[in-house]
Amino acid sequence: MDSNNNTRSGKLVDLYQRFRQSKSVSPLPDAAESNQSETFKRPNRAAVLICLFEEGNDVHVILTKRSSKLSSYSGEVSLPGGRRDEEDRDDIETALREAKEEIGLDPGLVDVVTVLEPFITKGNVTVVPVIGILWDKQSFNPVPNAEEVESIFYAPLEMFLKNKNRRQEEKEFQGDKYVLHYFDHETNNKVYVIWALTAGILIAAASLIYKRQPDFQPRMPKFWNKNYSRS
Repeated sequence: MDSNNNTRSGKLVDLYQRFRQSKSVSPLPDAAESNQSETFKRPNRAAVLICLFEEGNDVHVILTKRSSKLSSYSGEVSLPGGRRDEEDRDDIETALREAKEEIGLDPGLVDVVTVLEPFITKGNVTVVPVIGILWDKQSFNPVPNAEEVESIFYAPLEMFLKNKNRRQEEKEFQGDKYVLHYFDHETNNKVYVIWALTAGILIAAASLIYKRQPDFQPRMPKFWNKNYSRS
């Protein structure tokens, strides 16, 4: 896609250009190459889409509330995404496919700019965040998959760097003391709670995008890091 289109916002164009040139995250060619390895082919691997668009003067991210019908994490807020399929070529394809299945987001509308370092859940599932830009928000007609998604909503990305509407819970796992963050977001007369891994991913993404640390101490779980040695 041509990021020089005059109809595109300067803020997202700047993000696009910086990410595509950045050495601090996994650029697309390296990510695509690594995804062909045995690591990508492991069954306990998933990808989520951090889909960004501009509304007003803020960069927003698309989020979902999971259906109460689901057997795991029912009713919780999450990023569009899920486990890889055998047919998926890489993490990018997993994230885009899942977003289309869950919320009706056409992959052709999303300009993927980078893949972040993976997060490892307590259940040892590797979750890879894929960052993409939705240049034309008006072209996106949300269609939630009723079997998986109860609702679709948007939140300003910068909120994940602020103390406002944030609370935290001290936890411990295998001697590692860490914090789980909870962000309360009100929109369309509903209050959504974004927490746990989804909040952690968005804190990391917002820190990278806005090039600053949060107004609080993240104290993320060490087991989220791929280099953490599990006993």
